[in-house]
Amino acid sequence: MNATGTPVTPMTTINMKERSVLAVCAALALLGACQRSEPPAAAKDEPVAEATAANVVLTPEQIEKMGIATTAAATTTLASEAAGYGVVLAHDVIAQAVADIATAEAAAHQSRAALTRVRNLADTPGAFSAETLETAQRQAAADEAALTLAQRKLSATFGQSQPWQGGQGSKSGAMLDEVASGQSKLVRATFPLGVLPGPIPHSLRIARPDPSGTGEGWKTSTVWAAPADATIPGRSLFALLKDSDVGEGERLDVWAAAGSIESGVLVPQAAIVISDGNYWCYVEKQPGTFTRTAIDASKAVAGGFLVTEGIAAGNPIVTAGAGLLLARETNPATEAE
Repeated sequence: MNATGTPVTPMTTINMKERSVLAVCAALALLGACQRSEPPAAAKDEPVAEATAANVVLTPEQIEKMGIATTAAATTTLASEAAGYGVVLAHDVIAQAVADIATAEAAAHQSRAALTRVRNLADTPGAFSAETLETAQRQAAADEAALTLAQRKLSATFGQSQPWQGGQGSKSGAMLDEVASGQSKLVRATFPLGVLPGPIPHSLRIARPDPSGTGEGWKTSTVWAAPADATIPGRSLFALLKDSDVGEGERLDVWAAAGSIESGVLVPQAAIVISDGNYWCYVEKQPGTFTRTAIDASKAVAGGFLVTEGIAAGNPIVTAGAGLLLARETNPATEAE
């Protein structure tokens, strides 16, 4: 209060609060202006163009020092393939079928001979009775039926187009004996529904499962249709595999040609480098300039991979020192050692 008793308003306290609020607002505004005026940090360091990121430029001295060697790209082809799986059947299954046929053939031969003798003696002093003739006829018919049944069982198990239909005593019979004795392996190959349309392929490519794709393989040209398996959906084929060390019951990977044939160039296995989970090779499209080029790892052929674009026939492909080029590209400051 003043001397007259009138209350005095605390102006000093109010002014101090207002000044504090104003100071905070001014500081926030200044900070926002600074942030708007400062360019983003990412804008200062622009990335280099991807078109040059895969190139490595070397002098002739550096090429010699790093041991870089190239091979001219050669043309090749690749037929589209359908992938399936196979199993090597035990030879005792077919051995039993062969034994059944051999037994039935022997019985049928004997009964036919007996019936012939009875008929030849008809109307002679030593003729057999009518009952004997009827018995011989009945036995011959039964034995012929047993032989037909054994042959049909073989067809039902191993298909109507089996290559040994000539029977015993022929070239086809010799083939059947080889399978029955285990000298040749019988492979049942199954392909998923729809991946192998059209006629039966002329040959199959067979190999043991190997993630690297470099395992030993075989090719068979004896292929025929197999009866469908109600427990396994798909298209089944039989194939004979000779001169192999596969064991009975072994599981195998199988491929059959399906679709069109692609043409391109062969990139040798020695030229492949792997980076970021992808396959690459280096191509010297200009003297001393090595360009990293993508490889489709799904197009494997004998000796390497098929490339349909980016590399032309005759282009020099780096087959020695590709790993050093990748290291040089990754770290341009790396010196050749």
